[in-house]
Parts: sequence; structure tokens; C-alpha cells
Amino acid sequence: MTKIKLCGLTRPEDIQAANQLLPEYIGFVFARKSKRYVSPTRAAELRKGLHPAITPVGVFVDAPPDQVAALLEAGTIEMAQLHGGEDEAYIRRLRRLTRKPVIQAFRMDTEEDGEKAQASSADYVLLDAGEGGTGTVFDWSLLRGVTRPYFLAGGLNPANVAGAVEILAPYAVDVSSGIETDGVKDREKMAAFVQAVREQKG
Repeated sequence: MTKIKLCGLTRPEDIQAANQLLPEYIGFVFARKSKRYVSPTRAAELRKGLHPAITPVGVFVDAPPDQVAALLEAGTIEMAQLHGGEDEAYIRRLRRLTRKPVIQAFRMDTEEDGEKAQASSADYVLLDAGEGGTGTVFDWSLLRGVTRPYFLAGGLNPANVAGAVEILAPYAVDVSSGIETDGVKDREKMAAFVQAVREQKG
């Protein structure tokens, strides 16, 4: 029963589309360098329109732990996804500030990256290609040593996600650029992605 995360939502119409599709998770990107960046104020506004069955996740890149915790405790997001160079000490600091779940992202270049993900103290790990949001698929054979539940990211789209779910059976799949047209979320691609995953659930 692979879960779905639609990441990088920035507009009210993105939220409306998500509410119709009911993925388990959506993502707000708080990394300023990202073209999908939303401010905390904007995210809070979008959150108000989100279906209560959907868990909002905040994506951060080396943000101060107190800023991450503040958004979690305010209810703007319910989970934090760490997509920078955050280490175990960072996670410990964050856990002193909040009890909300943490996802740690890992760039999968070698099997050693899989070993690092396996050893992470985060509640979940996300396995990605490159810096995230690049639309690139990584070598799935690098996942051999990963036995814990993980979010699979990196180059997923409506055409290839069914195969990923069938082969790897990840805890969740995470998509951003794969459901966009000209840099904005595409309702039809979002729907096609969700349908492709759910058809694999049997």
C-alpha cells in the first residue's frame, strides 16, 4: 500500500487538485533557492484550505532548527523533511524542540549512501537523486541495503511510477517536477500519477 506525496505545491489550485486526489502527503518547500519556494505565511494560508486527511510536510535545506520547529508547532506543517546537510546532531536538536516526525533525505550516489540512510535516527528517510526536484532517476540497485520504510523520489512521473512501486514497494513515492508543465503543477499529471500508484495497490 504505497503512499503518495505530491511536493512543491505553491498555489490554491494545487491545493484544490490535491484535495480531490487525496494523497497521503503534500509538500511545501521552504528552501529559498527553490523555484517552488513558499513563505511560511503563504504556506499557512494554503494549509487552511488543505483537506484534513492530507498531511502537510515542510521541506527545508539547512534551516535553523528553531525555525523548523516553529512551523511544526504552529501547525503549518505536520512533518519536517530535511534536504540539506543536516546530521544526527541536528536531528537531536530538532527533537528537543518538537515531537513531530522527521524525514531525512539522502542523495543516492553509492551503496554507502543507502547505509547512511539505513542508520539515520529520523522517523523516515527519503531517497533521491541529485539535490532534489531535478527530475532524475537514480540507480535503484543502490537500495539493496535499505530495509527500513522509505520515501522514493528522483525522476518519478506518471509513466514510470507504477514500475517503481511494483519493483521496490516503497513506503511512499514523492513527486514534484514529474507532475509539472512549464514549471507549474499540472492537474492532469497529478491525477495520472495518483492513479498509476493506486492501481498498483491491487
